Amino acid sequence: QVQLVESGGGLVQAGDSLRLSCTASGSPISNYVIGWFRQAPGKEREFVVASDRNGMTIRLANSVKGRFNISRANAQNTVFLQADSLKPDDTAVYFCAARSAWANPVTWTDRATWGQGTQVTVSS
Repeated sequence: QVQLVESGGGLVQAGDSLRLSCTASGSPISNYVIGWFRQAPGKEREFVVASDRNGMTIRLANSVKGRFNISRANAQNTVFLQADSLKPDDTAVYFCAARSAWANPVTWTDRATWGQGTQVTVSS
């Protein structure tokens, strides 16, 4: 029932920051565990970070540890991905996905509701 829309991507320079948004409709985002994933050209989909229903981080990928953070504004039906100290290796399409409960990220592909993605490109 829930639908997700990502926004906030763009073209930035290395070292800069972006805040990506995942906004839900059709059902409160507070009903869901939310995960952020990314897929770079020529690479497999990669898990980034997931939040429980209250905004606590469930798991964070080592590749973004210390640079990325997930947070919630449940009253606005939105989950954020704050991406700091961006690197060219962070260039990817970023997707959010919703599940009713946590599961290993590799199982999410066909067992979650996904947004359309937002492009992040990091130059230099």
